[in-house]
Amino acid sequence: MGESQKETDKKPKISPNILVNEAEITRRVGIGKSFDVDVRKLHILDKEVQFYITNGLCDIDYVIEILKELMFLDTTHSKKLDVRKEIENHLTHVQVETTDLLEYAIKQMLSGLMFILIEGESEAIIVDVRSYPGRGPEEPDLERVIRGSRDGFTENIIENTALTRRRIRDERLRNEMTQVGKRSKTDICITYIEGIVDPDLVEVIKKELDGIDIDGLTMADKMVEEFLVKQGWNPFPMVRYTERPDVAATHLFEGHVILFVDTSPSVIILPTTFFHHVQHAEEYRQAPLVGTFMRWIRFAGILFSLFILPFWLLVVKDPGLLPANLEFIGPNEEAGNIPIFGQILFAELGIELLRMAAIHTPAPMATALGLVAALLIGDIAIQVGLFVPEVILYAALAAIGIFATPSHELGVAIKLLRLVIILAVGFFGVPGFVITCVISLAYLAGRKALNAPYLWPFLPLYPHAAMDIFIRQAVPLKRKRPSVVHPVDSIKQRKT
Repeated sequence: MGESQKETDKKPKISPNILVNEAEITRRVGIGKSFDVDVRKLHILDKEVQFYITNGLCDIDYVIEILKELMFLDTTHSKKLDVRKEIENHLTHVQVETTDLLEYAIKQMLSGLMFILIEGESEAIIVDVRSYPGRGPEEPDLERVIRGSRDGFTENIIENTALTRRRIRDERLRNEMTQVGKRSKTDICITYIEGIVDPDLVEVIKKELDGIDIDGLTMADKMVEEFLVKQGWNPFPMVRYTERPDVAATHLFEGHVILFVDTSPSVIILPTTFFHHVQHAEEYRQAPLVGTFMRWIRFAGILFSLFILPFWLLVVKDPGLLPANLEFIGPNEEAGNIPIFGQILFAELGIELLRMAAIHTPAPMATALGLVAALLIGDIAIQVGLFVPEVILYAALAAIGIFATPSHELGVAIKLLRLVIILAVGFFGVPGFVITCVISLAYLAGRKALNAPYLWPFLPLYPHAAMDIFIRQAVPLKRKRPSVVHPVDSIKQRKT
């Protein structure tokens, strides 16, 4: 981010004596010790010229092409020419800048760029020759769609911003790059559309990023999130992640800010509410009625996931709560040696253990793990009396509801809340169920993510926006941007 003039003046400048610069750079980056940091020295027009690069982060073909061009310059031009001007005019690359700060030049080199020092000059020439290793854009596993684009963000921040720029060819799209981490110097790009986004929101985000004082962002975007929203022990996600460029572009058009963090294939959408986490791109790839139906099914799955086990435990403890025609929901046999409450806790922990095991199981063995879980554990546990069949049924329905939740972070939060409600019901019955639900709702109602109410548009109530949560409106009918982000231009399509 921006630095004060006093701070800039304190930083070491590039000396006209190239040997002084070479000694300082060698000391700071360990040339001769670190194999991947290197310098190439040439004599061009009777001047020593040094090229500093980081192997593995730059495109060697570009570097070789530039060296060839400058070597050719030495054989065809007069020694009396201005060396710096001739070198600048013969750099075969688009992105070239200069700096008189040694620290900035080193920082750019460690980011994959090349900087050039010329004997007698007090400025370095920086050439963008970076080429980060990584995979190609692929459809993200967590956000698959039946129809739609198959590209997804990668660990390369330059590719990610390009995927977004391809979808938004607006001259007012801004990609502001900064670096966070005293040692890692991780690239972070703040992306927004000027004229739509709330300027105060952008300034708040920049200020929060400026205030991050840490060695490095080893966990990339997750660490940035914790600094931005100060989540604490709140399990509910306060930002939305996406790996889809079309989803990111849609939120930019609505007035959100996107944060790209280098080395992460996920981008952060700011600000977001609870209901941003229950939407999926597939709903907008189908007809409005079909998208609405899919949304209702997803909502039902989330509610089932949260309440079906606590409610069933409640009616098991107090069968009088059920009408006579619903007594079949069980349990239809003796609970066995373990109380129903204990069985539910064992089932919850067992399913979570299986989920964690599946993550760490190699793909060829995943099918075998599923068979073991479904056939051996579940079936034999019922036969030996460890579980009654209804516990397995309702625990499985609750797990399916979690998997139907578009946001993994929200799914985990719902799972934790369900466990809290189960404990409250197990110890306190109906009062525990009611009080825990009321406290949870009040807690969520009091949350704000960058001044955006977490339960908007229901608290506070915005009827038109609330209707849009339940019904996937046709695109021509959605003429306004959501007011929760306070867009400068609230109209996104004019009436014709």
